[in-house]
Amino acid sequence: MKCLKSLLSHGDSPPDCPGTKSEQAGKSASCQGCPNQKLCASGATKAPDPAIAEIGIKLSTVKHKILVLSGKGGVGKSTFSAHLAHALASDTTKEVALLDVDICGPSIPRIMGLEGEQVHQSGSGWSPVYVEDNLAVMSIGFLLGGPDDAVIWRGPKKNGMIKQFLRDVDWGELDYLIVDTPPGTSDEHLSIVQYLSSTHVDGAVIITTPQEVSLQDVRKEIRFCKKVKLPIIGVVENMSGFVCPKCKNTSQIFPPTSGGAEKMCADLNLPLLGKVPLDPRIAQSCDEGRSFLSEVPDSPAAQAYQRIVQSIQDYCSNRVTEEQSAT
Repeated sequence: MKCLKSLLSHGDSPPDCPGTKSEQAGKSASCQGCPNQKLCASGATKAPDPAIAEIGIKLSTVKHKILVLSGKGGVGKSTFSAHLAHALASDTTKEVALLDVDICGPSIPRIMGLEGEQVHQSGSGWSPVYVEDNLAVMSIGFLLGGPDDAVIWRGPKKNGMIKQFLRDVDWGELDYLIVDTPPGTSDEHLSIVQYLSSTHVDGAVIITTPQEVSLQDVRKEIRFCKKVKLPIIGVVENMSGFVCPKCKNTSQIFPPTSGGAEKMCADLNLPLLGKVPLDPRIAQSCDEGRSFLSEVPDSPAAQAYQRIVQSIQDYCSNRVTEEQSAT
């Protein structure tokens, strides 16, 4: 983690980079040939990014901030993020926003039924796109010419866009801000953690599927959270069996060969928020930009989602209570 600031600021760094806050920054042998050597040696990189404080002020009106993470791609992070936002916004007394920081693979506009929408700018910043009166969405997908346009950016440009989303969007007063992230533990994750460091982040929901191939990468994500001191709300096991809509029997499409998320959570002392079974109607509703929870509210998967969402709400409420007691 010693190269956190260097990665955020410059994207590429020498393998033995001493870190931009080190006394050896720009001076050690490993700095020779680095394009940022003069900048680091000047001491300018030791100063905190002023955007962090600006973002802290901007998001001071957001009560709860939740990150959705996974080390593995294709496990349903964006699907879960979208349905978490839909479920929270079903309470019309709550203001909810969904921020998509998957810069290279923004799928939230399609899942939320907002493809083709555009972001407008006002005197108070970028205006997010609204699904409902109390559900706002922001994604780089709204800034592209079309859904098939590729974003081919290195780390620094990704970081700059995430900074703009947090600082320049007119979020207003929110009860919940859900942040959907790409897979891995790289630029976008480092950026979002650093830029939110001056705010209160409730924690991360980590998504996995039952098989060991997924769990192996998810363990890396858990270690990332611990290294950057990001609280973990709990783990969701997605695609956890298939419930036949006719006979109601459950089949294991992705067998939990190493015990699945349940054993991993027990081993790592983490809460298992729940298991969401496979349901083809989830994929169909995402493709069509509709809420699965509204379309099939009585299905086993929708009921599992609702229990998980309630656990997340309880966690956020308990954190508020604990903080108030501490003060």
